[in-house]
Amino acid sequence: MKKLLTLSVAVFLLVGLLTSCTNREMGTVGGAAVGGVAGNALTGGSTAGTVAGAVGGGIIGNQMAR
Repeated sequence: MKKLLTLSVAVFLLVGLLTSCTNREMGTVGGAAVGGVAGNALTGGSTAGTVAGAVGGGIIGNQMAR
């Protein structure tokens, strides 16, 4: 639970700092954040699952924001 809270705070802080970015950059960051959280949840906290989810989410977010 503490790990998820720390991750959530980091995501919100990062998104708050990126308000001046383009839509495509925000799509990439948002996709990576959602993918990382989903990968973490689906693999039971596995680091590899979190990283894979973040990479996949970032790619999808980047392409959808075109």
